[in-house]
Amino acid sequence: MNIYDPQPNMKPGEARCPGPSTRDLVLSDGWELPAQLLAENYVYMGDEDIPFERYTSKEFFDLEMTKMWNKTWQWTCRDEHIPEVGDYYTYDIGNYSIIVVRAAPDEVKAYVNSCLHRGTQLRPSDSTGSVQHFRCPFHGWTWNLDGSLKEIPCRWDFPKVTDEEFKLPEVKIAKWGGFYFINMDENAMPLEEWIGPLAEHFANWPLDNRYVRLHIQKILPANWKASQEAFVEAYHSLETHAHAMPFSANLNAQYDIFSERVTRFFHTFGFPDPSYTKSQTEQELLDAMGMLPPGTKVPDGVTARSFLAAHFRKTLGEDRGIDLSTRSDSEMLDSIEYHLFPNMFLFPGVSLPMVYRFRPNGMDPDSAIFDLLFLEELAPGQERPEAPEPYKIDIGTSYETVPGIGPFLGHVYDQDTGNLEMQQKGFKAARKTAQTLGNYQEIRVRRLHKTLDSYLNA
Repeated sequence: MNIYDPQPNMKPGEARCPGPSTRDLVLSDGWELPAQLLAENYVYMGDEDIPFERYTSKEFFDLEMTKMWNKTWQWTCRDEHIPEVGDYYTYDIGNYSIIVVRAAPDEVKAYVNSCLHRGTQLRPSDSTGSVQHFRCPFHGWTWNLDGSLKEIPCRWDFPKVTDEEFKLPEVKIAKWGGFYFINMDENAMPLEEWIGPLAEHFANWPLDNRYVRLHIQKILPANWKASQEAFVEAYHSLETHAHAMPFSANLNAQYDIFSERVTRFFHTFGFPDPSYTKSQTEQELLDAMGMLPPGTKVPDGVTARSFLAAHFRKTLGEDRGIDLSTRSDSEMLDSIEYHLFPNMFLFPGVSLPMVYRFRPNGMDPDSAIFDLLFLEELAPGQERPEAPEPYKIDIGTSYETVPGIGPFLGHVYDQDTGNLEMQQKGFKAARKTAQTLGNYQEIRVRRLHKTLDSYLNA
């Protein structure tokens, strides 16, 4: 059967790309795989179109701000951002601004970033640093790190102010995997319940044993949802990443819905895509991947995939001082991408150790802030390095210009975000006013909108 032909006698959501599945491919490696890599859970959730106004309407955007963003768990920073008492990190989402601070060696708190006198921010947006207290730059009202009121200049003029009533308003904060999450809803469910199956899936890939090697921040010219939806399916690879078809199996990627907030896609690297029908040797496949020096030869009887995985096991292990001998080919090479609603992406793999975050750029529905972090595993006994400052690039700057990302990944990220401006403009120009989704390959887009609606319709 041609991979582009419809499959007869199938219920909606049952059709799959002909040929081996992702599960078939990773099992063919011969490794004993973690149970979470063998898990499968697809759920058909209807086929209604998604209106474009959800990406362009200021009214819809404002509704998200007042009914979703202030009621969801979002990661703000990691342990290495605030290692010492007094270290703080500000996190903005729309008009909301939060200060996360290490108030004591074993205590991290989050406060609304607003003075209780006349509202001035206590610390600038998008800032980090270290303080002994929070002192308003306008009139000098000051709070201790634990949120208690420390000083009011001319306090004799404020008889109604009491220490108890004028503590800094706290925001719920919790930690998982080395990340600090905040939630502005006082009645929010515990973070453990929010994460749900994610904790079990990452039991073999502990994120608190990693550190931020590189942090890139870029403004994207599209709505925050459209920006992250560019990363939740591999269907776009056929056109956007056409160069990768000889060595990246995208159209037979696996899509999983583990809860209303946790989804995954999983596709392999080192196998040709089902759409690529040209015959190639293992040497040609390795050469097409372009990951090793020109002239590197694949030994007889060895696949390009296993050879590349073994190379990374040795070189990355030696470079990082960690033992990778038990990591499967899949964990070494494949794109295994989890999404936690509303805006967090996690990759547990070794050579692709990324974390993404997408959020609105201020109150603009037409742009988004994309944070891209590379989290690498700590060697035994290694002290956690201080987190690097974000390397900020503007809309027109290539990711390839960022020191440390490498030309291969830089080029891929340029491709992934290169369509966004035209998509955002196309939303507004369209006569057809909604997008039509694939039942399987774009199920994570639909799951995102259904979860979002559960807040907007509450």
